[in-house]
Amino acid sequence: MLLTMSSFYQLDFERPIRDLEQQIEAAEARLKAASAGTEIVGVPPGVVANLDEIDAVPAADLPGHIESLKAKLSETTRKLYDNLSPWDTVRVARHPQRPQTRDYIQFMCKDFCELHGDRRFGDDPAIVTGFARIDSFKVLVVGHHKGRTTQEKIACHFGCAHPEGYRKALAKMQMAEKFGVPIVTLVDTPGAYPGLGAEQRGQAEAIAVNLREMSRLKTPIISVVIGEGGSGGALGIAVADRVAMMQNAWYSVISPEGCAAILWKTANEQTNTAAARALKLTARDNLGLGIVDDVVQEPVGGAHRNPAAAADLLKAWIVSQLGTLKGVSGDDLIARRYERFRKLGAFQETLEEAVAAEAR
Repeated sequence: MLLTMSSFYQLDFERPIRDLEQQIEAAEARLKAASAGTEIVGVPPGVVANLDEIDAVPAADLPGHIESLKAKLSETTRKLYDNLSPWDTVRVARHPQRPQTRDYIQFMCKDFCELHGDRRFGDDPAIVTGFARIDSFKVLVVGHHKGRTTQEKIACHFGCAHPEGYRKALAKMQMAEKFGVPIVTLVDTPGAYPGLGAEQRGQAEAIAVNLREMSRLKTPIISVVIGEGGSGGALGIAVADRVAMMQNAWYSVISPEGCAAILWKTANEQTNTAAARALKLTARDNLGLGIVDDVVQEPVGGAHRNPAAAADLLKAWIVSQLGTLKGVSGDDLIARRYERFRKLGAFQETLEEAVAAEAR
């Protein structure tokens, strides 16, 4: 069988999925060739799946066989993605085809008008800001952007914002408050940029000011971690009334590699896996701990397999939250926001548990 296979970035745990996809492509190519009265011979380059069974299927039975393979592919994909380890979740969140802020803006928003610059130093392409419409709501969109091509990634610092990025975001948020426009932030960063220039221009101060000022903005704020939510770089635009995570995103004080390097002095597959598990960084973990309010589901196999469907799910959640917060007064928003963040880390302990802990 001889055909050209499409290239697709593959995570190691996705090998069964790719095998089935190749079998489907091979069967469809053979069916097409049979319909045209030609024959396909040879082995596709780079094929890892066993295609002998495809060759053995009579041409008349190929349509039914293809449907059977597609059903098996859907079930296999669902099972794999329903049981991802925390470290695999991190790798899915970093998938190069995973939709980013500009992709979601294209899918979800109308009349997007981008705004640039912080009026102090310059413009940071790692953070995108602009007014737009999502359904019937006028909103300000703020989000990290990593870039797609090599040149764009370098320009965007791989999604690691500089101080001017956070100051740009805050200036636009204050403008949105002035006009009574809700704010939607999309978080996708491994962390704030740690370079010398960023530190000289006040990286920590810029993030700290954002935390303070966002907590008292008198307009609804909705934040969603769409990919990576790393440390203060994520928090700098994530102080919100409603915080959610995409199903295959992660949100933590540090990346697994950073944690592993600190605890075990080396970051490898074993230590990264252990660190990811200990950090409780998945959407399910963060929801259980009360750090986020909801988990936005993704299409089967992750957002990178169907960005348009992922955007539809995200848009539906955002619109529902905007509808809930519509009409809430600014003072009530601030009071609720304060209570929401004060509850983080709170727990109850019985007297018996306290005594047992003291004895240990």
